[in-house]
Amino acid sequence: MRDIQMVLERWGGWAASDRSGVDYSPIAAGFKGLLPQTSKNRLSCTDNDALVIEGCLAQLKKRKPYEHSLLVVHYLFGISKRKIAKVRKKDEKLIRIEIQMAEGFIDGCLSMLNIGLEMDAEVKS
Repeated sequence: MRDIQMVLERWGGWAASDRSGVDYSPIAAGFKGLLPQTSKNRLSCTDNDALVIEGCLAQLKKRKPYEHSLLVVHYLFGISKRKIAKVRKKDEKLIRIEIQMAEGFIDGCLSMLNIGLEMDAEVKS
């Protein structure tokens, strides 16, 4: 079983890198004015793993765009769940639940694809 949070952390590192070729707006989901994480020392995944995860994220975006935006601002831009809750004017507990639901969707999508990720050995829980 994979640690989906670690998988998404590595995807966020990949997407934030200059070489990813994926462009996410820093004004995503109404977070205008918040600076994205600029650390270059983030863990990253391979391009192959990232493209599989991107496919799952695309499915989530089609079905639940709000939950997709939560994953992007949290894992890509490194905005804390507390800060997301404050900006959204929601209870932090509710934000945590919504992010868990989105993580579960991605985990289920990866399970249904039945594809091994190159990072699986490092992200087993």
